[in-house]
Amino acid sequence: MTKTNLMDQLDWRYATKKMDPSKTVPEDKVDIILEAIRMSPTSSGTQPFEVLVVTNPEKRAAIRKVASDQAQITDGSHLLVFAAWDNYTDARIDEVVDLNVEERGDLPMLHAYYENLKKSYVPRDAQINYEHAARQAYIALGIALVAAAEQEVDSTPMEGFDPAKVDELLDLKAQGLRSVILLPLGYRDETGDWLLPMKKVRKSRETIVTRID
Repeated sequence: MTKTNLMDQLDWRYATKKMDPSKTVPEDKVDIILEAIRMSPTSSGTQPFEVLVVTNPEKRAAIRKVASDQAQITDGSHLLVFAAWDNYTDARIDEVVDLNVEERGDLPMLHAYYENLKKSYVPRDAQINYEHAARQAYIALGIALVAAAEQEVDSTPMEGFDPAKVDELLDLKAQGLRSVILLPLGYRDETGDWLLPMKKVRKSRETIVTRID
């Protein structure tokens, strides 16, 4: 397989275990990562999540306490919190319609499509809808990881936290949101990260890929 710049960047990235607290990710690089997140595909273009960029030291220290004391949260310079909608509602889907009309024009097929979506989504159990929204956030997370690697910014996706407590710390419930995953951004500690010198381990192509021709 021919290596490309993207493959090199994916080989370079890893789930950084120790970040250098003296280094700050420049805002232009953070902006590129956030723009990549904004451009991520989502089911029916609903974009049913938001991203909170937490740089406040006290807030990040509080989140670290409810996130298994993972040091990257405070040693990195930025903490991205992916928060999904707690439910699909008529109003939220109508906002998606309004945005589409603004950008694409008032197309009859547009209204019909989203009316059918409302009939399908809105009556469902709120937990099912949250889980669907959270999966869209994970798509954006994947793109964020690639964008960070492209910018040579280290990152560590984290599920090991208490979502209810993070929701409380960031007042997410009042916004109709629930925290899904954390993504600290920073720069690796070249001398203190035990994982850095280790070879990347992945399953073979033959193990993970099945061709059906």
